[in-house]
Amino acid sequence: MKYIALLALICIAISCQHPDYMKEIQLTKDLSYNHDLDNNDNFSPDDQWIVYDTRTEEGGIGACGRIEKVNVSTGEVVVLYELPQNQSFGPGVGAVSYSHTDHQVIFIHGLLNITETNPYQQWRRTGVMVKDSDPGKPIFMDARDVTLPYTPGALRGGTHRHEFSGDCQWVGYTYNDAILKQLEDSTGDIHNLRTIGVSKKIGPVAVDKDADGENVDGEWFSALVVSVVANPEPGSDEISRAAGDSWVGTAGYINGHGQQQMARAFIGTTKDKNGKDIDEVFIVDIPDDITIPGKLGPLEGTATTMPAPPQGANQRRLTNTANSAQPGCVGIVRSAPDGSQLTHIARDERGIEQIFSITPFGGVPVQLTFHDSDVQSSARWFPDSQHISYIWNNSIMKLKAGDKEAKALTKPTDLPPSDIVIAHDGKSIAFNRQVPDDTGNLTKQIFIIQID
Repeated sequence: MKYIALLALICIAISCQHPDYMKEIQLTKDLSYNHDLDNNDNFSPDDQWIVYDTRTEEGGIGACGRIEKVNVSTGEVVVLYELPQNQSFGPGVGAVSYSHTDHQVIFIHGLLNITETNPYQQWRRTGVMVKDSDPGKPIFMDARDVTLPYTPGALRGGTHRHEFSGDCQWVGYTYNDAILKQLEDSTGDIHNLRTIGVSKKIGPVAVDKDADGENVDGEWFSALVVSVVANPEPGSDEISRAAGDSWVGTAGYINGHGQQQMARAFIGTTKDKNGKDIDEVFIVDIPDDITIPGKLGPLEGTATTMPAPPQGANQRRLTNTANSAQPGCVGIVRSAPDGSQLTHIARDERGIEQIFSITPFGGVPVQLTFHDSDVQSSARWFPDSQHISYIWNNSIMKLKAGDKEAKALTKPTDLPPSDIVIAHDGKSIAFNRQVPDDTGNLTKQIFIIQID
């Protein structure tokens, strides 16, 4: 019996050392440049193409001049958009996502009037769409107006990490304000605070043209939906920064009245009672009509205040970790497709970063992962709203929410995967991995695995 038990332990150990990893297929082969997925929605609606930018590690988006896509079956590479001229200081393009319903993409586009002394910046960029059927032709989504009088439906700064809603009638993003950046530079006080906005496909917004080329017309109506303040009241729900955001569900979540509610979940920076910054999970309900000003001020803002959220934008705090042994939440808040759960990263009682979930109504977060070292990425949800994927121990993992043990889908390597994205049908995962060329120089390449 002892021999049988020992043999069983040996078999278990061998099976743990040699799990049934998925076969990795390298889609991009040109090792002379990066193919960066950047934690976006990179699969086309039919899951046949993956879109990416070609930024360098040193230059980032400002020095990136091209958006490409690669075919999942053939490896064919197609250029969707290329700047006629791009310098290290801009204009710059990057952080691209596909529409879920149409063959078109959206990405960051630096202002065309950029110069070396006035380069690409967080507050000097906009969102541009390009249709697969009309590559190279930019459609400017969010209008930009930085000259008085400001225009409702237009913003005054730069948008980033654009994400289509499930029906693609909305786009969500983070935002930095150019007007308050100028005020910050002149006063020395903090004014330029990152926050979150949305644009809706309800009609174009035209703005006054200016001699410097700073203003841009947009095809969609835009509004900021999250209120931020420079110095939150200690112990309050006020926040100084909002980021790590994504849509809640493919069609929102079911609210207390049994109705579908559009919302974005995000990480907001609060202050605890001692004045220390603590990041927490928040949600903002978004009204169907974003054209009506709310009580905090005009949609377009003023010369000294940020554009204010529309009437009905309801911002709520979901976690309250300030008084816990391991305060704080990090990462990108990701929603299950049915809108029932939101995942984020927080530390467990041992101080190890794990993935937790919480409902859109708040409550006590539920720990989903139980690893002995930090997870290495935020979670991405499978279409069934039951399983998540993430990176741990240099491997792509798959876990059914509620189970204690996750399955490693890829073999741990010295060059770990990053930027995972799950196909719409849930049958494959694309990711970045660095690959060395003959001289040892590393570039990001795109790989894919097929899920059993």
